[in-house]
Amino acid sequence: MSDIAIRVDGLSKQYRIGSAQKRYNTLRDTLSDAFIAPFVRAGRLLRGQATGAAGLTEIIWALDDVSFEVKHGEVVGIIGHNGAGKSTLLKVLSRITEPTRGTVDLYGRVGSLLEVGTGFHPELTGRENIYLNGAILGMARSEIDQKFDEIVAFAEVEQFIDTPVKHYSSGMGLRLGFAVAAHLEPEILVVDEVLAVGDVSFQRKCLGKMGEVAQEGRTVLFVSHNMAAIENLCSRAILLKKGKFISDGPTTDVIATYLEETKPLSTGNLADAPRPKSSYRPVMRAFEILDKEDKPVSTIRCNDPVTFEIKYNAGDNTTNLIFSIKIQNLTHTSLIFLQTLTHHGPVPQWPSEGTLRCRVPSLPLLPGGYLINVECATSRRPKDLVDVVENCAELTVVASDVFGTGYLPNTGSHGYFLVDAEWEIPPVEDTLPVPSEI
Repeated sequence: MSDIAIRVDGLSKQYRIGSAQKRYNTLRDTLSDAFIAPFVRAGRLLRGQATGAAGLTEIIWALDDVSFEVKHGEVVGIIGHNGAGKSTLLKVLSRITEPTRGTVDLYGRVGSLLEVGTGFHPELTGRENIYLNGAILGMARSEIDQKFDEIVAFAEVEQFIDTPVKHYSSGMGLRLGFAVAAHLEPEILVVDEVLAVGDVSFQRKCLGKMGEVAQEGRTVLFVSHNMAAIENLCSRAILLKKGKFISDGPTTDVIATYLEETKPLSTGNLADAPRPKSSYRPVMRAFEILDKEDKPVSTIRCNDPVTFEIKYNAGDNTTNLIFSIKIQNLTHTSLIFLQTLTHHGPVPQWPSEGTLRCRVPSLPLLPGGYLINVECATSRRPKDLVDVVENCAELTVVASDVFGTGYLPNTGSHGYFLVDAEWEIPPVEDTLPVPSEI
């Protein structure tokens, strides 16, 4: 028996968009259009233009010649920017839409979590919708009976289970829909961005359930924009870009390729950037964030090395300059302060222009978004600031398994910094009583 669960060969999906909508015509408009139509077509032919509806529609390829194989028991992440074709791929695999070209072979029962809550009827209660939605998703009634209590507990809607769904909040409906779909037991599970479901605590619950499914040896295709979730759950990843297959391999390698695709957010020319005070003169001309290969980036992983580059032109005032880089969170709380005076010592004389680099061996920030300010001064006193550019770049830090434990650092209320530490765990002692001698 083959160990292949999914085989995709030359898969392409075409859509027509932008077709013009016909307006409602009066009888006079219809007769007038019929009279002038031959002349309009003749004019278009002479100009080499399309003569029919084809000229009013645009063809796009949501998927273009995509091929890959997935083995039984593999957990594969599908990543890419918006519009890459990820959701279209899952819809084709779930038989919701047919491919334009190519073939898809699926070996096993397929369960899909594409649009959570599909099949819910607003007039039916939560209990009735569980059975209805379970039937739509392919569950037998006996299977739903066995899992009913578990589904309700997972969705946290015990108090409202006999209330019509139309009275549920949107979050309650989403939780119940995911709970039903997550408790299927297909050989192949196709999941599209479950992290869009519910609040933060329920998102963690969703990821935990996904981890259980992966550990049970079922084949999983998982689409998400959360690279930490992809890295934590998937041993392999596939990268799509504008419908085309870009990369397939170990998750960390494919995520690195994906991050390289991210366009830098640095402003480049700081000379034209606004200053908080009109008295500041544009000493700093450009700012870049560089990765370990000195390539411009806007996204790095926890504890990655990073270099901040400032290009400056100080003119004639080149004595005792001090350059600083301030990293803030999105609420403008200062977290890290990097300064030439503190880290390097005083520099009595600077070249009139040049490129200044600050290398950080490992940036200890937890996942999240951060803003960067740059400053130039002639002393430590605030009144001696020469130039300040606020929010000159945005840095995104994504989670990675820094300590090799298989667990990723959390975001949110866990602070901002990632600190290396060693835990001494007490050994388990034998608590059984020692038998006394006879």
